[in-house]
Amino acid sequence: MARWRDGWGELVVVGDGDGGGGDAGGGGLRVPLEIAASYRARTRGLLGRDSVDGAMLLSPAGSVHTFRMRMPIDVAYLDRRLRIIAVRTMRPGRLGLPRPRSRHVLEAAAGAMEGWGLRVGVRVEVRVSSPYAGT
Repeated sequence: MARWRDGWGELVVVGDGDGGGGDAGGGGLRVPLEIAASYRARTRGLLGRDSVDGAMLLSPAGSVHTFRMRMPIDVAYLDRRLRIIAVRTMRPGRLGLPRPRSRHVLEAAAGAMEGWGLRVGVRVEVRVSSPYAGT
């Protein structure tokens, strides 16, 4: 299972994994990604924010809640191979049920995931930005 540190990167939408979808050149759609891997970062998540630029990855995680959130969000549950097993839109003040086989959770502004083509069966990749990039 992949392990990340808190930080930044990009989410790459690879495709449905059966030879279809995605970009044949290994590209795919790229989305700015914030990684929340520590307990503290996962607990905070998107709380207190009015918007999110791209997506947030909570890892490890099997469920989320939207108590004290200011906006509705899309939530995608990922298995250990980073394949989407469920996608839901949650309004503020909701408790998401734990998903069997879920190891990671993606959060984004409501409606964003549909625009990115994220649906059950699609596989994604996480590319971590170097902490020294741009310095």
